[in-house]
Amino acid sequence: MEFKEVDSYNELQQKLKSSPKSYLLIYKSGAEQSECALANMQNIAIRIPKIQFLVVDVTKTRDIHQQYGVTTAPVLIEFEGNKPGQIIKGCHEPGFFKSFIENSLYSAVKDNGEKKTKRVVIYSTPTCPHCNTLKNYLKEQKVQFRDIDVSRDQKMAQEMVKRSGQQGVPQIDINGRLIVGFNKPKIDELLEI
Repeated sequence: MEFKEVDSYNELQQKLKSSPKSYLLIYKSGAEQSECALANMQNIAIRIPKIQFLVVDVTKTRDIHQQYGVTTAPVLIEFEGNKPGQIIKGCHEPGFFKSFIENSLYSAVKDNGEKKTKRVVIYSTPTCPHCNTLKNYLKEQKVQFRDIDVSRDQKMAQEMVKRSGQQGVPQIDINGRLIVGFNKPKIDELLEI
């Protein structure tokens, strides 16, 4: 899917209403970091169908970034309907953007007759290989989970450290029981896999 250029805040609101999930890249044309983020996000957008990718250039459109308190560019904002969610600042590798988007889109489909759903929360960072291995394993097992990026959410990072006494990731909370690291046998036991 291609990026759609947005020329005003009103146009943005209309486009956000038309899609349950959208991503908005606020960038400044001619700036190195912004051009990097734009190129990397365009690389990802064509590989992820059914998602609305929007882009606004602050040199042309000045009423959008102010609405979201954005003072630097580039910034990627995730939207659920017209409500802003996570914000990613700066230029990142295409794999980082792809992982961020795929993890926020994932929700497992529950089969009929399946055991009672467990509440699963993963504390992770986008650059952690063990975190990605854990998330991929849970997706393969069709386990629905909430992913919290502790590199972006300091409050949740502090909560994680307070509960476990450790800063390392991944950490997984299964119905209130915390496991540090990708301890597959313990995870399988608590998930009844």
